[in-house]
Amino acid sequence: MSENYLLQMQGIDKIFPGVHALDHVDLNVRPGTVHSLMGENGAGKSTLMKVLIGMYQPDGGTITFDGRQVTIPDTATGLGMGISMIHQELSPVPEMSVAENIWLGREPRGAMGLISRARMKKSTQELFDRWEIRIDPTRPMKELSIAQTQMVEIAKAISFDSKLIIMDEPTSAITETEVAHLHRMIRQLKESGTAIIYITHKMDEVFKISDDITVFRDGKHVASLPAAELDRDKLIKLMVGRELTQMFPKLEAEIGEVILKVEGLNRGNLVKDVSFELRRGEILGFAGLMGAGRTEVLETLFGVFKAESGTITIDGKPVTINQPKDAIAAGMGLLTEDRKLTGIMGVLSVRDNMIMAALPKYSPNGFLNRKRIDADCQVQREALALKTPSLSQLIQNLSGGNQQKVLISRWLLTLPDILMIDEPTRGIDVGAKSEIHRLMSLLAQQGKAIIMVSSEMPEVLGMSDRIVVMHEGSVSGIIDRSEATQERIMQLATGPDAAAA
Repeated sequence: MSENYLLQMQGIDKIFPGVHALDHVDLNVRPGTVHSLMGENGAGKSTLMKVLIGMYQPDGGTITFDGRQVTIPDTATGLGMGISMIHQELSPVPEMSVAENIWLGREPRGAMGLISRARMKKSTQELFDRWEIRIDPTRPMKELSIAQTQMVEIAKAISFDSKLIIMDEPTSAITETEVAHLHRMIRQLKESGTAIIYITHKMDEVFKISDDITVFRDGKHVASLPAAELDRDKLIKLMVGRELTQMFPKLEAEIGEVILKVEGLNRGNLVKDVSFELRRGEILGFAGLMGAGRTEVLETLFGVFKAESGTITIDGKPVTINQPKDAIAAGMGLLTEDRKLTGIMGVLSVRDNMIMAALPKYSPNGFLNRKRIDADCQVQREALALKTPSLSQLIQNLSGGNQQKVLISRWLLTLPDILMIDEPTRGIDVGAKSEIHRLMSLLAQQGKAIIMVSSEMPEVLGMSDRIVVMHEGSVSGIIDRSEATQERIMQLATGPDAAAA
């Protein structure tokens, strides 16, 4: 093993049901450097880091840290070795103070073995003074902004005096001033010999702070190079360099008049001045990196969260959507991103899951018309080629692809004109993906207008008539199918600087 590396991960494998998340991945990190991990959504970056800190156990490969081969069975072991991580998903204890959150599980104690809150506050203040963080250690976490919470998480990771700190999207929720502050902190950590593994989708950050860059694609290691040998275009080509080999059954559909017009839609920092049009028969793809705001646009349009400003026009008439039932009444349907969490009701039958959104139609007098329900559900079963022993089968016993078909039929029974589908083929096999794509094309041919959010570049390019690309809550560009390439989408997705390129 080379003595030039603090960390060597070699041949790391991680397999989840149906997904080879990490395929013989290598990563070598030098002490006192910033090593950035780059790749599209689902490339394997965060999965590899969870293996490194002991959240996941690898299915193959070796980890060598600080000169010796190690096994990391849990996060406590990783911390004990000198590896800490700032997670993308913040998880503070809201009722506890800032100081209590930082020293949770390792509280300073007095002579009698009792927790010393005075020492805890003093240690926190010393930590904050050293790193120029202006937050009161005694404040409850629930009173802090997201940006302040992020800075506390950063300080907590630093407080372990780790040899290696993993930062997963550390600037996703902080201001430009705080980003500059974090970058100063990183430079100080480097000077003290600490290594940083940095994950971000912000291309400008990568070239400001990185010494080395590793690119992952589809769970595989693509390249590791000094940052000085790369530029934006070269890096993007490494990130998206696969060929589009998968065929998509995209059928030609007549694109009609504008059915949906969105102007100046705003919801905090998640949705910022979003405007676009959707036509009948069109599949409008939404592309962007994690946290770009694609899902948030759909949730705001559907009334899951209320817009702060902006107008929504359907068939030339302004509509007000304060809650999902308003959207359904306006002819909209939404398949959510997480099929299991916010889609299916696993303990209910296929039939019950199908009719859930259209119950008022089947009970005009307060009593369910079961004969009509069975007839309509059978039509959907045949039209979508749904594979199930019976409509009474529990939906949780179906495959992922067939569960997705049930959810599509749920919204078709409400007779929508506009169907919004968030990650239509996530977690389903290739054959089922093809069937879902065929179904979407058929619906477009019937005049349905479809908005499709997808993190899979081939799916976006293969199925979309036009593509709305988002970056940090804003639309950075809208591309016609004939002009869309992987590189162009990635340029727009990584920041407004590329929009003018």
